[in-house]
Amino acid sequence: MTDEPASWTDWVDGRCNDIDQAGQWRSLRRFDAAGPEGCLEQHGVGARVVSFASNDYLGLTQHPAVKAAAVAAIDQWGTGSGAARLVVGSRPVHHDLEDALAAWRGTEAALLFPTGFAANLSALTVFGGPGVRILSDELNHASIIDGTRLARGEVAVYRHADPDHLAALLDEARADGVRRTIITTDTVFSMDGDLAPLDAIGELARRHGALLVLDEAHAVLGPKPDLDGVDALCVGTLSKTFGSLGGFVAGPRRFIDLLVNTARPFIFTTASTPADTAAALAALAIVQSTEGDELRSRLRSHIERVAPGHPSPVIPVVVGDERDAMALSAALLDRGLLVPAIRPPTVPAGTSRLRIALSAAHRPAQVDALAVALAELRPGT
Repeated sequence: MTDEPASWTDWVDGRCNDIDQAGQWRSLRRFDAAGPEGCLEQHGVGARVVSFASNDYLGLTQHPAVKAAAVAAIDQWGTGSGAARLVVGSRPVHHDLEDALAAWRGTEAALLFPTGFAANLSALTVFGGPGVRILSDELNHASIIDGTRLARGEVAVYRHADPDHLAALLDEARADGVRRTIITTDTVFSMDGDLAPLDAIGELARRHGALLVLDEAHAVLGPKPDLDGVDALCVGTLSKTFGSLGGFVAGPRRFIDLLVNTARPFIFTTASTPADTAAALAALAIVQSTEGDELRSRLRSHIERVAPGHPSPVIPVVVGDERDAMALSAALLDRGLLVPAIRPPTVPAGTSRLRIALSAAHRPAQVDALAVALAELRPGT
């Protein structure tokens, strides 16, 4: 045994080699695209592909009104907000978007964050302090998991989408004398595209007086939970349905006031850019319009082409082994279809998969090509 300090270079090399040997190595690729189709560069060679990887579910990143709103905001206020809002103040568009989000979600108030990740961290660390027990679905998004880890309360994980297990944990918390509980769940799970049993979870929250923290990031097609009689916070993102960047928490006015005063990711982070904020405001108007209805209908039609009856545009093709998932992804790429392989630690070991993300911006012929390729390369899918 040596007293010499370990070399950081050796440690980094070892960790990188371990990841590579496990078949979990990742690298960045250049994808030059505006919308689903573009040029993907690999190993110095570019090829035209159709992407089924983006969470731009309604295609609003390319909508003329959304782009025009971002440009106008830059012209009026510049490219950045300059500092955190409690320091430098808010641009009017920040308040406009928060008011519009609160009205859309049917809450008293809403608060913007630079990312959805920061929104989850804020909600869970502010409300999940000492004396609180947080009950979290085992397949919740990483931002929820990290929020529960950073919160100073206790954490109990319930089996995925299992209200009976959740009920047992709530009863256990009551028996332990825990006075305040939080239930937190994705409404649409990001890797399987399945739905949380929100009716049952909402009823449990009512019965036990639990605070319900719902992450609605992928809920472009719903569900819309009944929150009557429930203390609830709705966490959302602006980077998926709204084609922009940022996150928000919507809920009762005093709950939002508490976030403004105590949420570290809000207090100590520069505010969302005027362009992102204005783009999201324009996108929200589209989402609530007849055009938004048409876009959701088109997206629903695409889902039926690939996985009839599936509840969301996130469609998993579970393969199992990491290398097999990578091979299937590569075979699809050979056909000009970009469908990423998702591997541990993003998903549990033995559940590596392709994650198909559909968009209203896809053309029917592109979606049909994907369905045909999957049927040929993986019969029974």
